[in-house]
Amino acid sequence: MSGTFLRRVFAACASMLVVAGLVAAPASADLQKPSQQWLRDSQAGLFLHWGMRTSPGYTSCGAWEKAITDGGWSPAYWVTEAKKLHASYLVLASFHSRLGYSRAWPSKIPGSCTTRRDFLGELIAAAKPRGLKVVLYMTNDAQWHDEGGHEWLDSAGYSKYKGKNVNLDSQDGFGQFSYDNFFEVMKNYPDLGGFWIDNDNAYWESHDLYAQIYRQRPDYLLSNNNEDTPIMDTISNEQKTGMSPSYDYPQATYTAMPRLTEACFKLPDTGSWWYGGSNSAVNKALNIGRLVTNSGSSIKSLMAETAMVNGRFPSNQEAFNTFADTYLSPIWESLGGTEGAGYMYGGMQPGFWNDGAHGVITIKGDTQYVHVLTKPSGSTLKVRDNGYRVRGVSNLRTGAAISFSQGGGSLTLTGLSGWDTYDTVFKVETAGRTGTYDPKSVTLKASASAGGHSGQAASDGDYLTYFDNNKTLPVTLDYDLGSAKKVQYLGVNQREDSVSYARSDTEQSARIKAYQVFVSSDGKNWGSAVKSGTLPSHRGVQFVDLSAVTARYVRLQVTSTYAASSDSTRYKRLRIDETWLGSDYATAAG
Repeated sequence: MSGTFLRRVFAACASMLVVAGLVAAPASADLQKPSQQWLRDSQAGLFLHWGMRTSPGYTSCGAWEKAITDGGWSPAYWVTEAKKLHASYLVLASFHSRLGYSRAWPSKIPGSCTTRRDFLGELIAAAKPRGLKVVLYMTNDAQWHDEGGHEWLDSAGYSKYKGKNVNLDSQDGFGQFSYDNFFEVMKNYPDLGGFWIDNDNAYWESHDLYAQIYRQRPDYLLSNNNEDTPIMDTISNEQKTGMSPSYDYPQATYTAMPRLTEACFKLPDTGSWWYGGSNSAVNKALNIGRLVTNSGSSIKSLMAETAMVNGRFPSNQEAFNTFADTYLSPIWESLGGTEGAGYMYGGMQPGFWNDGAHGVITIKGDTQYVHVLTKPSGSTLKVRDNGYRVRGVSNLRTGAAISFSQGGGSLTLTGLSGWDTYDTVFKVETAGRTGTYDPKSVTLKASASAGGHSGQAASDGDYLTYFDNNKTLPVTLDYDLGSAKKVQYLGVNQREDSVSYARSDTEQSARIKAYQVFVSSDGKNWGSAVKSGTLPSHRGVQFVDLSAVTARYVRLQVTSTYAASSDSTRYKRLRIDETWLGSDYATAAG
């Protein structure tokens, strides 16, 4: 994707947020900063929780630093392991509330452990020539100041430094201390990639910390853990579980493209985010599946490993890194430089396919990559083609040609065998898209809508605008084609701003459940429904097939959505990015 296109996307997105009142106008430029580009071009990062409480644990800052150096710590090791994972960045979490608030760099600000050796600086210097960014974790939290029965924060030292009494054990006092650290780090590390911030602190917010960071270091990137804060570049979703399949992490995320979104998860099967002395197993299928499904949803994978005091990873994690290096390299063209297909970047339908098959699709120009993570029970795979004409299909790993056919809205691959254990990738070459009416030529009106989100927003060819039903159900969307034309199917991209399965009573899917479709010649007399049904609560593009009809007007009536009344935010809410009418199904290119 071109940088020019992304700049247009960011500019439009920034304008929409300002209009919606979600962010003050001065912060809007943050969404189109060139500093985001390296992360948008990335697929993965390596998260490193490493501090004084890393096993065996230390209460003396000097003893911890000596153990690191005596153990042979080298920044080159972390960089090499990150490259094995095909990661483009590292997040260093030593200044962590559960790890002794350890600053792995020299600081003139008293208040918590600070090393004489500049581990942070060495890591930045080692990462830069190999094309990796280093992002620094910053905690907001003072509540663990006496973790393990030891006081980790030095209020007396910081109070003397400030010339006033400051209690670092309070959120406000810690906010002042950490606030000062942000500015010292910015001054000393111009090549830092930015900050990964663990939620917010009221002191930071009241003192405009983020806006000041952007002004002083416009090349820095800001990421926030779990909170979708508009001034931040990125939201990171932490350790989502419970999905089916378990590797399909995006089912548990709730932020719509083109927002920069990160999935943060541990590679070890059990244990803390930091090294506690164990050598936990690493599930290959789960973690390869997470990486691939995230890529297929334009979500970045921040993979956490538990470095020991000397920086090395336990053998099971090191072995996984080596495996990932050899496993991913032959198929990296299907991940690197791609976007998730079936969303705002176009492409075929990802997710749940025939006979128990499941996976995602990535897209790069006219090439799409079908990643089959759970194979079908038989030797056939059937994927909705979304109007793309297919020229050829091959197995990416082997190069073998795959037999295929197109019809009825689907691409069907046949005679399949020799499935890969973790990710079978089919390379699909296409010859463009056909059989759909230009959304901009269709007039779309809704029976109810929220201000600024009319029905036409779902048929304007722009994924940065969307229709909102203003929590009104039933709701109808009436399409006017201008004259009587053939209609074969309806395609819908709903807004991906809710989970696609019910994680809890208050976190549920705001997607179409029951619907009916009507047609009319005059826009007044609709008759009986020509199609009734239920759409699944799945991410990505969805389809309603019709027995081919000829009509000028088509009505989609949504009678229910998935979120229950217990989820007051999403109950009866419906948002649609884009929807379109199809005239004909695609056939294979010659």
